Amino acid sequence: MLLALRQAVLERSGEKCEYCLYPEAFAFLSFEIEHVVAEKHGGSTTLDNLALSCPYCNHHKGTDLGSLDPETGQLTPFFNPRTQSWTDHFRLDGDLIAPLTPEGRGTVAILQFNHPDRVQERQRLIQAGEYPP
Repeated sequence: MLLALRQAVLERSGEKCEYCLYPEAFAFLSFEIEHVVAEKHGGSTTLDNLALSCPYCNHHKGTDLGSLDPETGQLTPFFNPRTQSWTDHFRLDGDLIAPLTPEGRGTVAILQFNHPDRVQERQRLIQAGEYPP
């Protein structure tokens, strides 16, 4: 990936995961530039299809585009940080990320935003005044 493209993604993201909002400065592992729509699904390596993702979100998302909404059982796309606003789909409820929409519910479930380890990390950042970024 071109260095200029990587730098543009980092700047646009504010150096935080565009899915869970975890700040890269506090992560043990490097964040990854990921394709919102995977190349195997026709996604391009262009700024409008790339997002900064923490390793946890990127690992769980993989090349998937969506999942079943845990509430309705309907196939629903994941939250798309390129075309949607985070606050339209999620809100912080204490140290939990609460979904507000079908896209939010599917994303929270599959990307495991509220796994106990992730919640514990988020708690520490909230207490330190570093989350949300």
